[in-house]
Amino acid sequence: MPRRNLGTLILIFLVGSSLLVLVLAGPGGPAAGRGPEVGVIRLEGAITAGGSAQDFFTSVSGSDRILSLLQEARRDPSIRAVVLRINSPGGSAAGAQEIAREVSRLREAGKPVVAAIADVGASGAYWVACLTDLVVVNPGSLTGSIGVYIETATLQELYRMLGMEFEIFKSGPHKDMGSTRRPPTDEERAIFQGMVDDIYEQFVDVVAEGRGLQRERVLELADGRVFTGRQAVALGLADRTGNFPQAVEEAAALAGLRAYRVRELGRRRPLERLLGAVETLAGSLHTLARSVQSLIPGVGP
Repeated sequence: MPRRNLGTLILIFLVGSSLLVLVLAGPGGPAAGRGPEVGVIRLEGAITAGGSAQDFFTSVSGSDRILSLLQEARRDPSIRAVVLRINSPGGSAAGAQEIAREVSRLREAGKPVVAAIADVGASGAYWVACLTDLVVVNPGSLTGSIGVYIETATLQELYRMLGMEFEIFKSGPHKDMGSTRRPPTDEERAIFQGMVDDIYEQFVDVVAEGRGLQRERVLELADGRVFTGRQAVALGLADRTGNFPQAVEEAAALAGLRAYRVRELGRRRPLERLLGAVETLAGSLHTLARSVQSLIPGVGP
């Protein structure tokens, strides 16, 4: 097939796919004349600072997308309360802080926020939950994990087996700190520990303030362990047990609503997820190809 015809077919496919996504997604933005609503925002997968990735293979909650949805809820007069449906093991402390700050802004705007924890809402996800008005968990949910860690790997023996040697030129003694090519020095271990301790102190402060607990009490619980939902309620780390519909009812009650609709913000349609999966797979194959090329002498991009 001539290259020009192939390019035309690809262009038609992309345009058609985009139009189909728009049709399936429906009109966006606040609609005039809607009655009061409880908005639902999903926080699923690992938390990162930046963009999200959600397809058939993976789910990552980037702070940019969650912030956008929280801002949409804050600005939409139809939405009177929000349920943050959490199913996340945590992730980036910075990403959690960005999301938690926007949750606080939503509450400051007079819109209650209820955290509804599904299977897991731990570490950074629990950090976010602590800034809501109410934390609802299933009895068997896993939550807590109040703590911080940084992990490094040392692969110099593997590199030696592969016959790989490195020569590093750096502007300062710690510029390659955490490199897999060598173990950290004692001074670098102290630096890493200092970073962990600082973020940990921030986490403890958030839990103490958000949950209305004495700091000393939080420190007793903040050893990194997870708790079941029932244990969390007994310890004051969550407010009550209940399922997702009950969390929606709690949010409506906090907003003083008797009649309302539930609207999910930012839910991706199956076709959007499929296109995301294709994009992710293509990116992975491209990265793999470049990695293979870099390992073959004389072959490069």
